[in-house]
Amino acid sequence: MVYIVACIALRPLLGWALPDPLGAVAARAAIAAPPLLLIGYLLVVLGPRFIPRRAPVTVTSPVTGRWRALNSPASRVPSHGVRIFGQSHAIDLVAEPADPEQGVRPEFGSGAAMRPNADYPAFGAPVRAMLSGTVVRASDWRRDHRARSTRAALAYLMIEGELRLLGGPGPVVGNHVVIRDANGVCALVAHLQRGSVVVDVGDTVRAGEMIGRCGNSGNSSEPHVHAQLMDRASPAFAIGVPMRFAGVLLDEAEEPADLLPKNDHRMTVPVRRA
Repeated sequence: MVYIVACIALRPLLGWALPDPLGAVAARAAIAAPPLLLIGYLLVVLGPRFIPRRAPVTVTSPVTGRWRALNSPASRVPSHGVRIFGQSHAIDLVAEPADPEQGVRPEFGSGAAMRPNADYPAFGAPVRAMLSGTVVRASDWRRDHRARSTRAALAYLMIEGELRLLGGPGPVVGNHVVIRDANGVCALVAHLQRGSVVVDVGDTVRAGEMIGRCGNSGNSSEPHVHAQLMDRASPAFAIGVPMRFAGVLLDEAEEPADLLPKNDHRMTVPVRRA
């Protein structure tokens, strides 16, 4: 009611500033805006409480070797700050090999603002299927851009990200593969290397099978693997599904366990020979 009274009081000013019918339109918009903003706020704050809770699905890690977790749902949900595109329980993984001869991940803020991808040990690393099932989406035509490795470059990436959002999930996730299992759960791995995907839509794959290589396509600051589970194949309409990796060993642990590492924790996944 206060908003309506205020808008009525401002009607002469709006009418004077804008010619009719624009003045009338502006007055109606001013009256309608606050309730709409309130509804939007309530949907953002209260909406997630009505999403059914699900038990974590145990999946195969999409990577092997030693990797560091970023934006992990083990630390907060939604892990990436948003639920859009089914990302509520997504995790990012960057390679930090235990053996320096296998590569050393550059420290953020050192070197060039936009480093070559080859500087990162994650770039080109094999990426595996997290689930056994059918490939329902596969794309690898987008280019791998350089890493954004300083604060200024990261600010530039944020602007890029807003523009990518206008194109929907494709420009955001970059090159990716989605696999649907027998229960309808869909596993997405994103930011794959251009031209590296070795599966096609309709293929049947087994968990642990190589499906592509780590890249830096889409909305990505450096070569890394983005992994998530969803309740449907299309990220545009998906709700995120909780997950955990089977048999991973944390740096500080003595035995492997089924879990997701928290932010900045490192996990090691052994390569299983056939």
